[in-house]
Amino acid sequence: MPEPSTPSAPAAAAAPPPPDTIIELRDLHKSFGANHVLKGVSLSIRKGTNAVILGGSGSGKSVLLKHLVQLLRPDRGEVWVCGKRMDLLEGDALDEMRLSIGYLFQSGALFDSMTVFENMDFILGRHTNLTPGERRARIEETLDWVDLRAKAPNYPAELSGGQKKRIGLARAIILEPQILLYDEPTTGLDPISVRLVSELIVRLRDERGITGVAITHDLLCADIITDEAFFLYHGRFIERGTLEDLRRSEHPLLREFFGE
Repeated sequence: MPEPSTPSAPAAAAAPPPPDTIIELRDLHKSFGANHVLKGVSLSIRKGTNAVILGGSGSGKSVLLKHLVQLLRPDRGEVWVCGKRMDLLEGDALDEMRLSIGYLFQSGALFDSMTVFENMDFILGRHTNLTPGERRARIEETLDWVDLRAKAPNYPAELSGGQKKRIGLARAIILEPQILLYDEPTTGLDPISVRLVSELIVRLRDERGITGVAITHDLLCADIITDEAFFLYHGRFIERGTLEDLRRSEHPLLREFFGE
């Protein structure tokens, strides 16, 4: 007579990253039908640093970024943010985590029908218990920080491209996030505005300890903000390191990307 089988032990819970790692992706896979966009992406980002994701169009950069705020969930793999499994959070816990992450959209994503002040006050009124006076003080302080307090009564249509990006950045930090995600933060800007926005991103790291994750094609921006760079190609990282490491790479795709 066969001996009874022994029940298998439950799988051990995944261990969280070390305390100085604020973001960690582990073997991330994501497909849309037959289109396999992410094919086993792993990375770790330390607190208080700026990571830049480089790569051509269609390589999966935006899809990767959306996993960090659970706009997408992986088919397989783990998404760790601030020591928690972002891909498993739901309800109030998910909402709370999302409020600790700012997002600078490619277009700035300001409400056209609201003034700059109203755009920022809308966020504070919806997500804080601050009094109107306290909200005004924080808005003025944040607009001072991007040197655009005088634009508070203006509508987005009255701003230049560079001013829209800086106001978008101010709105992204109005809730004092720990992490900022930048989706092509300098697209369409002239070199002077590129430098202004990029230097603000560096100041956020240095003065406020905000961790940044940026996707960009702009090498001037990348030169200014990057602590660690990752090059994504067809859903996999083919190189990582400092920006100079990537520039020195002999990989033909990187040589082409950097114009060498």
